[in-house]
Amino acid sequence: MTVTIHGIRNCDTMKKAFAWLGEAGIPYAFHDYRKEGVSRDKLERWCDAAGWEKVLNRAGTTFRKLPDEAKQELDAEKAIALMLEQPSMIKRPVLETESAIEIGFRPERYAELFAAG
Repeated sequence: MTVTIHGIRNCDTMKKAFAWLGEAGIPYAFHDYRKEGVSRDKLERWCDAAGWEKVLNRAGTTFRKLPDEAKQELDAEKAIALMLEQPSMIKRPVLETESAIEIGFRPERYAELFAAG
């Protein structure tokens, strides 16, 4: 199974996901979207799979610092544009396998995902 985990290396939630994958012996590739960016196609695929509301991290500092008018009347297109402009607004981590996309880190969800794989 090919596993890619997307996020920002020094994020605490990312560190928990890295540790879980390491302890479970699951090899993975890491994509740092703050340094390497993220494509519109990838964001659209994530939003189609999980909903843009789940992919956009509204609780993060980057989103909260936006002017109020940028936060109003959000839809998929506007959310994707914001995340392309500032990848820090993408919820972390985004884990991709051939058959699944998981947004955020919950150990029980990872266990289910890899038990099924």
